[in-house]
Amino acid sequence: MPSKIFGVNLGSWLVLESWMLPQGWLDMGGESCDVCSECIATEWAFGKAKGQAAQNAAFQAHWNSWFSQTDVNTLKSLGINTVRIPLGFWLVEQLVDRRTEFYPEGGLVALIRGVNQLREAGIVVILDHHALPGVQDANQMFTGNCTSEPQFYTEANYLRALTWAGVMTTISHLHPAFSSVFAIEAVNEPIMDAAQTPNYGTYQENFVTVMRGTELALGINVPGLPNPPPPSRNATQSIINISNLNNARFNADVRTALRNAAQIIQEIATNPSTSFDLTKSARGQSLLISNFMDVNWQNDNPPNPANAALGPQGYDNHLYYVFGGVADPNPDAYMTSICNLNRVQADAALGNSPLWFGEWGLPTQFDATDAFLQGWADAQKLAYSKGAGWIFWNFKVEQSTLAGNLSREWSYIEGVNLGYLTKDPSKVFNASVCDPFITSD
Repeated sequence: MPSKIFGVNLGSWLVLESWMLPQGWLDMGGESCDVCSECIATEWAFGKAKGQAAQNAAFQAHWNSWFSQTDVNTLKSLGINTVRIPLGFWLVEQLVDRRTEFYPEGGLVALIRGVNQLREAGIVVILDHHALPGVQDANQMFTGNCTSEPQFYTEANYLRALTWAGVMTTISHLHPAFSSVFAIEAVNEPIMDAAQTPNYGTYQENFVTVMRGTELALGINVPGLPNPPPPSRNATQSIINISNLNNARFNADVRTALRNAAQIIQEIATNPSTSFDLTKSARGQSLLISNFMDVNWQNDNPPNPANAALGPQGYDNHLYYVFGGVADPNPDAYMTSICNLNRVQADAALGNSPLWFGEWGLPTQFDATDAFLQGWADAQKLAYSKGAGWIFWNFKVEQSTLAGNLSREWSYIEGVNLGYLTKDPSKVFNASVCDPFITSD
């Protein structure tokens, strides 16, 4: 993990959000509508309407064009040191029920290509479980399926997500392309009302335990867990052995997830397009950071994700003013709010540290001038850098007649080109930008 995160999201790459590339989505064969559940606006809808073969071809072309070596070179030239990659559960294809879930195939191959390019550029990676089995929030493109009935918060779908965690932890340690991965995020933006997310706190604990159990099986010391049984010459057998570990945290769901992950890992490692060496030890490697949305993300007696920690853990907060509810829709209110933000301190008091801001941008609820956007960018960077750092949404947005001015406020690369964001991400144009707006210590 960098001493300070200066990052961007690779949004709309492996989890496509069609609002970010409206013309490209139409060109792929998708549709546009005001309510995303009523037309072909997501992966799920595309696959259901077009069929698997057509979906695979369209998405393979998209993956190759939306994020390429040219983009890696640009990010490196701009000093970006971290990339957060939104991923769908369907990246692990063995978890998909093809009878009812319509998602593209081949995403893992694309991810291997991308993380390897980032590794070669010296850019580190957070693997973000952005779209969960069953869908974790209603009517959101970022879940891969716009539906009014999220079904993630069930034992069966928790188990699929835990299995995903075991698979991705193993790949991150054993596949050489993934050596720049330093964190895995459990859930992007779950429902904020804990009354609608039964047993979510238990899921958080199980997620961490699956990660740490997997790492223990791969030869990495995990403080707080007992010594592992003698290692097997095959990682999948070692993970199965660990699933039998006598420890209070290894409940039935953890054990089942580890065993399921071992079977899937065997299939992935022996597939020529995704292969890696299962006899390799991860001994000497560092534990990955388990990553959760912070304690404030649920507003009804939330489980504190700090309670799940076993080894290094990081916390993620997202802050968008454009959707309302943060500050009145005018420049002074925005600046007063951001310049007095105390989320880093408040989270630290609850054990949610280090905290980084994994999504933010420049969009506003009013017509912002260029001068305001430059100051708005500076003020946000100063606020978020009080924690572990920041990750802008998004690295780029389509530039087209149909997209209009989207890229002006949503694209990091365009923000630099327009002079709103400094070319050196560690710098700001005006370090005193908040001085007129400070209202408290």
